[in-house]
Amino acid sequence: MDSVEDIRAFLTTRRARITPEQVGLPVYGRRRVAGLRREEVATLAGVSVDYYNRLERGNLTGVSDSVLEALAAALRLDDAEHAHLYDLARSANPTPRARRIPRARVSPSMARVLAGMTETPAIIRDGRLDILAANRLGRALYDPLYSDPVRTPNFARFTFLDPRAPSFFPDWQDSAYVSVSLLRIEAGRHPRDRSLSNLVGELSTRSEDFRQLWAAHDVRYHTGTKRFDHPAVGEFTLSYDDLHLADNAGLTMSAYTAEPGSTSADALTLLATWAATLDVADTPVRIDDTAGNGER
Repeated sequence: MDSVEDIRAFLTTRRARITPEQVGLPVYGRRRVAGLRREEVATLAGVSVDYYNRLERGNLTGVSDSVLEALAAALRLDDAEHAHLYDLARSANPTPRARRIPRARVSPSMARVLAGMTETPAIIRDGRLDILAANRLGRALYDPLYSDPVRTPNFARFTFLDPRAPSFFPDWQDSAYVSVSLLRIEAGRHPRDRSLSNLVGELSTRSEDFRQLWAAHDVRYHTGTKRFDHPAVGEFTLSYDDLHLADNAGLTMSAYTAEPGSTSADALTLLATWAATLDVADTPVRIDDTAGNGER
């Protein structure tokens, strides 16, 4: 990943979306730029124009937390964008080359927790959107993602490269946006992750939709509902919640539930019946922790 370009593009796109009226600045005559001018952001953040120009050129080296806070306020960043700005700043500060760190893996205790969730689909994913583990219902829910017997199932790769994805995710555009947003967050945290760079390169080469969304530099936290059109049980809607696993850095557990008494709850019951016919158990996928990839 190019940290300098990511910083430049993130600040530029955030600046372009804010109008002077939104921040109480007067407007005189015709404006040639979308959003705020650089000098207006500098004024709002309480820094010099030269200093802000340096930041927007992609140089966040040595920037203080107070300046980052002022910049976040000036650009009206939400929580996800605020955290992403700090991630970009951390990646910009030179540090010794990272030692080889074991890749993320699901611990035996978390695998047991998943297996014990017998009435709720649940999966564990990493920041690159690989599904590293799933309980039986989670495996059944995302069955189309497991069609490749060799490759670890990946939400982004399925969403953008598998022709079944727009049918499986009726709200495909939202699913695509969320996938790219989560990959952007991960890229801000780990810009030297070679596996992530390879995934982004693959998707950029093969999907115009991905290229356009990636260029927007949007980041977003997400929970809520998700619609499915499952090949075995048809259409239904599930609520989902994400739990970031404190003892497993970079891993997130997602659990899915249906409104009691709803047709979606009936679909979950049908999914459980279908899952019982599958020749799979709960499927924690181990990643060999000797297979380093640079920073990750």
